Amino acid sequence: MLEIIVLPLLTMVTCKETRAAIIALHKNGFTGKDIVATKIAPKSTIYRFIKNFKERGSILVKKASGRPRKSSKRQDRLLKRIQLRDRSATSAELAQEWQQAGVSASARTVRRRLLEDGLVSRRAAKKPLLSKKKKNIRDRLIFCRKYSEWTAEDWGKVIFSDEAPFRLFGASGKRLVRRRKGERYHQSCVMPTVKHPDTIHVWGCFSSKGVGSLTILPKNTAMNKEWYQNTLQQQLLPTTQQQFGEEQCIFQHDGAPCHKAKVITKWLGDQNVEILGPWPGNSPDLNPIENLWSILKRRVDKQKPTNSDKLQEVIMKEWVAISQDLAQKLIESMPSRIAEVLKKKGQHCKY
Repeated sequence: MLEIIVLPLLTMVTCKETRAAIIALHKNGFTGKDIVATKIAPKSTIYRFIKNFKERGSILVKKASGRPRKSSKRQDRLLKRIQLRDRSATSAELAQEWQQAGVSASARTVRRRLLEDGLVSRRAAKKPLLSKKKKNIRDRLIFCRKYSEWTAEDWGKVIFSDEAPFRLFGASGKRLVRRRKGERYHQSCVMPTVKHPDTIHVWGCFSSKGVGSLTILPKNTAMNKEWYQNTLQQQLLPTTQQQFGEEQCIFQHDGAPCHKAKVITKWLGDQNVEILGPWPGNSPDLNPIENLWSILKRRVDKQKPTNSDKLQEVIMKEWVAISQDLAQKLIESMPSRIAEVLKKKGQHCKY
């Protein structure tokens, strides 16, 4: 009889199921010795389960109370309010301020409480300052409302442009490394720096059809209206012809002084180049070429160029390697950018 009952129970493997099987046998009148003979569990475990069942009348394990929580829910909400009042406060500073409210807790406890509310420490995002008089915000809203009905297809007719700097030795962006203890100064974990790194300035443009021309500003050449007009003549016009032919397209550039010069405005008009805008100031989050620059800089940094000539070579090589699919995806993000800025009432969006 014991074998008939036990055989199906021996297939159970989890602790909860094993405990239930032992108690089931106990209820059917089997002694502890009989159950031990089945080898369903160690002898001490079997007798402990039976003893606990007799004392509590249940097979459920009593949850351990654990260490008492140092703070109440009300005190946790207070900590959250303190953190949201000053986002840059460290956990040690928060622990001191929390202590003034009667909670004696370590910085580690503070971090755990904040983590429970989804508040984690991260680098602050860097975005251009929007003017306190709200001129930038007003201009951003005017621009976004003007183009709020545009579809991804409409944005596909726009050529975006901008200038960008590239520096040697990975100075274009921060680099994180994973290292073991004692490897802080290992060659593979160190990012070399120089006091005055060579900087190369470039001008480029792109559309949903792919990247266009990219030109490198010669050393000791100022970014003035003469240079800009020559760049538009030599780089922009061939790109529009190559990508759009006789089809009408729209040109985007920001409000840099050399872009807004009267001679540039007249030249663009003479060339029948339609301008997108007016473009709002301090709005790189609305220009997808900024994302393209970030991608390009990461790719260039990975090549680790060691001199100015090599840097220029790598920049040009990686620029032409950018796929048309990537360019199109960036352009297709424009409706989402516009919608998010409108939703946030002119403030920065995530892009």
